Amino acid sequence: MKVIYIHQYFRTPDQGGAVRSYHLAKGLVNAGIDVEMITAHNFPDYDQRWIDGIRVHYLPVKYDQKYGFLKRIRAFWKFVLKARRLIKKLPRPDLLYITSTPLTTGLIGLWAKKQLALPYIFEVRDLWPEAPIQVGAIRNPVAKSFLYRLEKRIYDQALSLVALSPGIIAHLQKVSPNRDVALIPNFSNLEVFFPKEKNQKLLRQLSLSDGLTIAYTGALGQVNAVEELLDLAEMAQNHDKKWNFLIMGTGSHEEDLKKIAQTKKLSTVHFIPFGSKEDVNEVLSLADFAWISFAHLPVLKTNSPNKFFDALAAGKAILVNHKGWVYDLIKTHELGISCLPGKMVATFAKLETLAENPVEVARMGRNSRKLAEAYFSKELAVRRLLEVIQPRPKATQADAVDIRTA
Repeated sequence: MKVIYIHQYFRTPDQGGAVRSYHLAKGLVNAGIDVEMITAHNFPDYDQRWIDGIRVHYLPVKYDQKYGFLKRIRAFWKFVLKARRLIKKLPRPDLLYITSTPLTTGLIGLWAKKQLALPYIFEVRDLWPEAPIQVGAIRNPVAKSFLYRLEKRIYDQALSLVALSPGIIAHLQKVSPNRDVALIPNFSNLEVFFPKEKNQKLLRQLSLSDGLTIAYTGALGQVNAVEELLDLAEMAQNHDKKWNFLIMGTGSHEEDLKKIAQTKKLSTVHFIPFGSKEDVNEVLSLADFAWISFAHLPVLKTNSPNKFFDALAAGKAILVNHKGWVYDLIKTHELGISCLPGKMVATFAKLETLAENPVEVARMGRNSRKLAEAYFSKELAVRRLLEVIQPRPKATQADAVDIRTA
């Protein structure tokens, strides 16, 4: 079987960031499927590499998280055009596996189905256009109407759909009720992320105190609400708490967050450069809690954030700032506590108690690792994807007859 896997932001573990597509594609290769990955990079020329059995095509389409809305749209459209041209040159696949964001990758699927009679499966990581509309990036009524129609058309024309959270499934079933939807959440890399002793070198390098440590490892963008972690740090500092706050990542709001910390003289806040997954695990080794946050928009409650699954595998207690699927998991499996809007004082009081009860924090961390092992391993995600790509036909009554009794 041959699959063309399309992900504009494909990354490998040594690059850091979201590596879901790498592990899924590698899993398909290990199952005997021929996988060609179409992605983009910021270099001026096309490149092709073999990465762990995956033939990766890098298209020259520059993109940066700090781009404004119009510049992003140009990058999205440029990728669509270049990907279409490349697909026509490649050996014909059995199907396309296309992942968002952005939603515009679905245009490749619509074109391939109409022009080349190629089926496609569409994976929905985030709800577009709902997310940029709720954020306020898209306000024009005509543009909204067009994008909603495009979204429905992409879903309706897909062979099937893959969602990363129950909330996304509910949305897809509402928009496109006739399509089959499979749940394949983000997953925990149990080999790269694991409970480990504190990295003493990093501990000394950051000059951390012995107090409670809360770490954020992820994007520093408009919707990530990391400023709320700075609010918590300010409250802790005002109460003379020797707690540590670690922020590792990059994004459009990185400089703004650094300015806030500098203006408020938050000496307990430490910014750490973006790094590989191994680097993230070293930072998490210092943490008692992993901070998981998003802006308070309904659409963001459906997210399946990589940083949450990394923290589960690392065996960390979780501190979440919003309700939704992640909040429900934390509450049900006793993984940590919440810091909801208007409840920071109550959260601070809970953290004061937990700071004096490391046994309870460790128990939450063990619960995190157990949940990752039981439900969110990458091996389980690959098995689910294989069931989607190579669906097994349901047995008929004739199939069930034992040939020895015939």
